[in-house]
Amino acid sequence: MPGHAQDLPLLLLAAAAEVTDAVHNGCVEAGFTDIRPTHGFAFVRMAPHGATAGEIAEHLGVTKQAASQLVDELVKKGYAQRNPHPTDARAKLVTLTERGWACTRAADAALARFTEQWAARLGTPATVQLRNALAHVVTPGRVRPSGW
Repeated sequence: MPGHAQDLPLLLLAAAAEVTDAVHNGCVEAGFTDIRPTHGFAFVRMAPHGATAGEIAEHLGVTKQAASQLVDELVKKGYAQRNPHPTDARAKLVTLTERGWACTRAADAALARFTEQWAARLGTPATVQLRNALAHVVTPGRVRPSGW
């Protein structure tokens, strides 16, 4: 590999941090001041049809106990609710409330603004090319915080 591309992993990590910051800041600006970026990663797994605490734990790469504590916090803050699971009487299906969906819409708007900013700096063709190149090498669905 050419020497000038050896910092690619570090640049990707920096880009991921910028995306996370942009989404978090967009949510805070929209009035959702009681959330952390980790909450957003859990929202990704809960949307659109809900998830069990075990599925959230797997998605986040944390223990089921840690995910249950996170769910407790989201329920207490009004972002999520526990529902009977349609096929497993022992499990609860955690879904977003209207407040959770509103926060998700704020995050989506922040993501759109982030993409527009990059397109303004790189140009639309380069942005689309970057997106397509990343889609070719990145495993879909691996949207979770690092360092857990």
